[in-house]
Amino acid sequence: MPLDTTHRSTAHEIMDNFAMEGEILRDALDKIARINQLLGGNKVTLDGVKTLLGSKPKDELIRITDIGCGNGDMLRTLADYAKNKGLNFMLKGIDANSFTIDHAKSLSQNYPNITYSCSDVFDDLDKDDPCDIILCTLTLHHFKDEEIIKLLENFKRSAKLGIVINDLQRSVLAYRLFKAICYVFRLNDMSREDGLVSILRGFKRADLVKYQEQLKFKSSSIKWKWAFRYQWIIKTI
Repeated sequence: MPLDTTHRSTAHEIMDNFAMEGEILRDALDKIARINQLLGGNKVTLDGVKTLLGSKPKDELIRITDIGCGNGDMLRTLADYAKNKGLNFMLKGIDANSFTIDHAKSLSQNYPNITYSCSDVFDDLDKDDPCDIILCTLTLHHFKDEEIIKLLENFKRSAKLGIVINDLQRSVLAYRLFKAICYVFRLNDMSREDGLVSILRGFKRADLVKYQEQLKFKSSSIKWKWAFRYQWIIKTI
């Protein structure tokens, strides 16, 4: 039966259960991070941050919040980049799963400029705690369209410089490729099932353009990147 990717799937992922914990989840988080590294996903987000920073002075404090931070891999990548370039980053990760946050903390013990918060993203961004840049890497697809609009409205209000979204392209080819990746990386059943659902919950360019028009962003850029994902950079200044 042909795979239909016309519309975003409404299926749930196993990882959407925020009470989940244990070795299976830890293995999934670490392998997702590893695959993201190897396929260049971290670079997509990092390049977006560089674009938003522009010619900012090196010593200026830049506060970056990562939504759905997982095991904190993206934050550690940014911390390493800031250290190498002599930049002053204050980094925060938000995730709704307490086990995930504890795992991220354990992996980030040598990074004093990274903090974590276990909270609902809608609640956390309603607080009077603005930042400079908000990151959303492989997280936006977890939400329904109406939730995405609310989330992006919150991002727009909270981020002084801008937003970097890095998420999956919904396509048959991406779906088939991920099946091969599952075999190569020996992903567990949860990672395999969630990964395939994630792709079907991902986006086509038209979806992102629709959100952009609805939210009336003054300056934004949507680019396709390897491997089958979109980089969406939104400037809020």
